[in-house]
Amino acid sequence: MEELYKEYSKLVYNYLKSLCGKKEIAEELMQETFYKAIKGINKFKGESKISTWLCQIAKNVWRDYLKKENKRKEISYDDENYIDILLLEESSNDDIDDRQELINLYREIHKLDEKTREVFYLRIKGELSFKEIGEILDKSEEWSRLTFYRGKIKLKEEFKDD
Repeated sequence: MEELYKEYSKLVYNYLKSLCGKKEIAEELMQETFYKAIKGINKFKGESKISTWLCQIAKNVWRDYLKKENKRKEISYDDENYIDILLLEESSNDDIDDRQELINLYREIHKLDEKTREVFYLRIKGELSFKEIGEILDKSEEWSRLTFYRGKIKLKEEFKDD
């Protein structure tokens, strides 16, 4: 299991960070993910890649975390905590106009369908390749690339309308 951790911990961490946006929470959830993987290793039947299996566990751990923390609620764009999660923590951009544009972009991304939105978050925040995104979502690299491309077209149309 130590080898699995060494090989896949970065992928799982990046996936969780793309979901939650916070380093500390992603690290905590990653530990929980590998704990659950160890406990359930006998349930892995090899029908998918190990990375897909681990990311599915991570997704379930994330959902459990949201339920436990009672954070699953209707999104309010005025909610500062939600905006903080969306903004990149590493961003040092203090230009108010640029930050507002980024907020508007994430508002539009949030309006996309769930799969497209997930691809965007994995690509932008998780900094994952289309191949890695495809593995996580149990789809092909081409599907990930096309979903991202179609999402970008929808976003461009929305920004033209504004």
